Amino acid sequence: MDFYYEIQGQGEPVVLIHGGGVDLRDWQFVAPQLAKNYQVIAFDGRGAGKSPPILEPANFVEDLRTLLDYFGIKQTALVGHSIGGQIATDFALAYPNRVSKLVLIGPGLSGSRPSKDVEEWFEQVRKAAPDADKMTQLALDHPVHSVVMSSPQRELVLAMVKHNIERSFEWKTFEMCWAQPPTIERLGEIKTKTLFIIGTEEMKDNLHTAELFQQVPDIRFAWIEGADHTPTLTHPDEVSSLIIEFLSE
Repeated sequence: MDFYYEIQGQGEPVVLIHGGGVDLRDWQFVAPQLAKNYQVIAFDGRGAGKSPPILEPANFVEDLRTLLDYFGIKQTALVGHSIGGQIATDFALAYPNRVSKLVLIGPGLSGSRPSKDVEEWFEQVRKAAPDADKMTQLALDHPVHSVVMSSPQRELVLAMVKHNIERSFEWKTFEMCWAQPPTIERLGEIKTKTLFIIGTEEMKDNLHTAELFQQVPDIRFAWIEGADHTPTLTHPDEVSSLIIEFLSE
């Protein structure tokens, strides 16, 4: 098993899946709090952090299954942020018996299409390649990052995003395998008890995703006042408390 991971605490397992463009440092203020009650496993996804680059179409759901099999985990709570939430949701549909509870923080959604504004923003970042500094600046110069970029975690975010942009230069493909049929068409089939956490300062695309997730039969929503897309770094105490309360029920 060649993924880089870190384990803290003892007890029932909780697996943390970081967002896109970052790595397991996404959880550095949340994981220690969860580890007081659980065995917390955070890992760098394929192509990120200290894990191997993406050399063929990435199947993050099967990567997660490989991780659980490696640790002999038959069932776990999953906590996913951004694209990590997309992975967690797809996994819960593919392997429902292996997920005890599902926590999604500003998640993506397989089958959804970005708005024109977001597509143009992504394209700007891509066109700046291979200038990693400029790509980092453009990636973070967006209202969805306004709170974290004015927080004490600004330098951490800059370093983490630049590192993972540079890691993407090692990739051989940007193709990714997502759930088929797409999860956007199957939200009503999710049986796992779910907590959806979202900041009030999120971008419209992600607010729309929250509306779509209302189709999940057993779901509750928690809004974090004043948080953007990265409450894991700007509001870790509130995020941790919500997760612990949900998991302990």
